[in-house]
Amino acid sequence: MAEQIKVAIADDHKIFRSGVINTLTPYDNINVIFEAEDGEHLLKIMDEQQPDVILMDLKMPNMDGIQATIQVKERYPDIKVIILTMYEDDNFIVHLVENGANAYLLKNAEPEEIYEAICTTYEKGFYFSENVNLALLKKVLHKNKQQFKPTFKSNSANTELQLNDREKEVLQLICNECTTQEISEKIFLSPRTVEGIRQKLLEKTSAKNTVGLVIYAFRNGLIE
Repeated sequence: MAEQIKVAIADDHKIFRSGVINTLTPYDNINVIFEAEDGEHLLKIMDEQQPDVILMDLKMPNMDGIQATIQVKERYPDIKVIILTMYEDDNFIVHLVENGANAYLLKNAEPEEIYEAICTTYEKGFYFSENVNLALLKKVLHKNKQQFKPTFKSNSANTELQLNDREKEVLQLICNECTTQEISEKIFLSPRTVEGIRQKLLEKTSAKNTVGLVIYAFRNGLIE
């Protein structure tokens, strides 16, 4: 039996939450452990139990999805957050992934894509759907630096980030959506060593998670 992925749903519409749960019911490796009606309710429940992945709406009363995502990432950095919303806006997408969201989906996504996003985000740390890719192409890779400046800064005193060959190799594989195990097998290092290199990359780029690391790499031309 596949490893169980614990999922929480934060959305202020009960009928939508029920629909998502019904959509995920056929998948044996998905276990929806609780529902929350807003960000405050979500964080309150998470004081007692933590999911692996959260499906997060944006527009909610009391605490919206943006603030809830920031709070979740501050308190539980390893928990994956998938934004599931009706708002298809490039600024929302880029802002959310820069603040820790691991994926961004529209509510009209096919059930299979929601399932794929949960599994991929759980395994690899991020899932880039077509709308996210387009937003990153238009915003993150835009040549006009004055309109969209990088927000991540290297901890180094030098303006240019210094990476050794092994770090560059791991970074390239991360951006190719390889898991830790896959990277380990490709470059003949232990998974623990790969995770150590990943953590060092996060520290050097000041990225909050793997998504931020990928964005930093693309923005600054660190990968092909």
